[in-house]
Amino acid sequence: MTRKILIMVMNFLKYSGIVAALLAWLVIFLSISINPWFIFTRNAFSDLGGSMARDPWLYNYGLVVVAIFTFLYGIYLVIINEGKIEVVGSSFIMVAAIFLALIGIYHEGTYPHVFVSMWFFIQFDIAVLTYGIGIFMKLRKLGISMILLSIIAPLVAAIIPWPSTATIEAWGISAIDAWVVLSYLSIRAKEK
Repeated sequence: MTRKILIMVMNFLKYSGIVAALLAWLVIFLSISINPWFIFTRNAFSDLGGSMARDPWLYNYGLVVVAIFTFLYGIYLVIINEGKIEVVGSSFIMVAAIFLALIGIYHEGTYPHVFVSMWFFIQFDIAVLTYGIGIFMKLRKLGISMILLSIIAPLVAAIIPWPSTATIEAWGISAIDAWVVLSYLSIRAKEK
């Protein structure tokens, strides 16, 4: 019985990264759908949780829930990885999740909002780079892909003249989603 519960918990944790990625977009799209004034090329996603928003709680609490699933995925990665660098990268995922929750807590219009928003993306880039370095010795192609992603994503973010904060945030979220896919490929490769 205990073994079955442990297997169920591990499976739940294993798929929490995918749940977080899908839930993030669901929260964003639902928030946009109830705020017709939102314009992707003019606004920031955080505007959906600010004082102008209708039902800002949906966006803000939604980010906190996404952060919980992201944190759980970080825990899963810490549990299954044996290499120290992979564990550090996984721990950085958990730190990034805390910053994501703080975006929902310190919503648009509050003093620390810009800081926690920027540090969420910076922390995730650091996590992707570290995790990529960690798996490089065992899974070279996936490791290189993660390392390149951690370099290219912020470089593109810095170089392109984005029309709005939402567009650059969408780019950053998409890069995180790409890492989630790569991390699942690394898990599957280790299971074989």
